[in-house]
Amino acid sequence: MTPPNRAQQDRSRARGPRILVLEDDPATSQAITDHLRRADYTAVVVSDGLLGLELAHELRPVLVVLDMTLPGLDGSEFCLELRTRSRVPVIMLTSPDAEQDRLRGLEAGADDYLTKPLDPRELVMRVQSVLHRVRARPPAPSPGIRRAGDLVVDHYARVASRGRRRLVLTNREFALLTFLMDNPGRVFRRDELMRKVWDRDYGDDSTVTVHMRRLREKVELDPSRPEVLVTVWGVGYRFDPPGGRDELG
Repeated sequence: MTPPNRAQQDRSRARGPRILVLEDDPATSQAITDHLRRADYTAVVVSDGLLGLELAHELRPVLVVLDMTLPGLDGSEFCLELRTRSRVPVIMLTSPDAEQDRLRGLEAGADDYLTKPLDPRELVMRVQSVLHRVRARPPAPSPGIRRAGDLVVDHYARVASRGRRRLVLTNREFALLTFLMDNPGRVFRRDELMRKVWDRDYGDDSTVTVHMRRLREKVELDPSRPEVLVTVWGVGYRFDPPGGRDELG
């Protein structure tokens, strides 16, 4: 059991899905906790990034709400370290003018973001939306194991590799790669990918660009000259199987 001086836990609904909240402003964390409780979640509040990383591993929450400016470990560093051991969804909280923080957070593996001042009701809606995408998405129509040349994706085990190199992917990167592999040779606009992969009809298209760049760094042999995740200038992105269409399996 986590000692009371290490984290503040809402125990009034201890059986609800646990959400780890990393926020050092007491008023904001209290508002988040109150609204999560009303939506039948259990909130564990931490104000330090290093402690939050430890608790993310120890408590195995269903989702993390992350303030990008924390003592001990900032938000992007937290995400990078978290992604080495967990795929738990992350919603980051940023200031309205902190575009670089948002981009760094998305590159580091965050799934979504909200800007402050925060509307806790919108946060709860985002939490529900992210969890729905992660946990309630219908099974992919493709086989459990999808192969394209030396690129292998196991949909059920949620692991991917290229050759002998295992690809450490975030939830969103995995979903993006899976979707593109299931539609080889087809060009998708960024707004289409927002609808298909993010399940949204709104949002900043630069989110897709950030995730694609990050995914290329992991999938491509030479990210500066992508051959698998190809940009079709003025249109969007296309998946070209390594070795050509004959290598699909």
